[in-house]
Amino acid sequence: SAISSAAASVSSAKPEPLPASVLLDVPFSSQSPFAVWDAAHEETCEEMSLIMAMHYVKGDRSLSPPDAEKELQDLLTWEAAHGYGVDVTIAQLSAIAKSYYELAPTIIADVTVENIKRQLAKGIPVIIPAAGRTLGNPYFSGEGPWYHMLVVIGYRESLFGTVFITNDPGTKRGAKYEYKADVLLNAIHDWTGVKEEIEQGDKRMLAVGSQI
Repeated sequence: SAISSAAASVSSAKPEPLPASVLLDVPFSSQSPFAVWDAAHEETCEEMSLIMAMHYVKGDRSLSPPDAEKELQDLLTWEAAHGYGVDVTIAQLSAIAKSYYELAPTIIADVTVENIKRQLAKGIPVIIPAAGRTLGNPYFSGEGPWYHMLVVIGYRESLFGTVFITNDPGTKRGAKYEYKADVLLNAIHDWTGVKEEIEQGDKRMLAVGSQI
């Protein structure tokens, strides 16, 4: 029938082939732009991840330390006035992005290597929440943060499979920092409210693709 043949044509339609590599020009700042790792800056990975992505979406490829620090403090002041805690979930970060920066991000619950790549191939950076200590980043202080966020800005293929390229605000060496895809995917967990239970958090990501 016409219905079944139409359905067949839809199901056989293959997604667009992905490019071999992608690297988005997302500006970098660590979450402590002047390397003052005080208690406040230890907790600002979510905000700085959003600031980096926002600059990219709005076409601004520069993020100097003075600008990054001012934007961070302004955002923290706004968050405090609107009842946000020190740690925020992906859903809360999405709401902040809409209200404060007038962005239109998308929360994606189907977190796979393929789906992260598809967003990047469309020119969309992806913010991921993570169990920071399972990332194994040698530049983190101590064991690393229980809960962390970073921006995935690209990928490439290596002898070991896919490598994701990130702007990781948790270290001054975080610009274009690379994580093996399986390491990154394994670490993705949303905030649960209890740091020691972070590895029970849902796998979610935030595609920051456009302005409202």
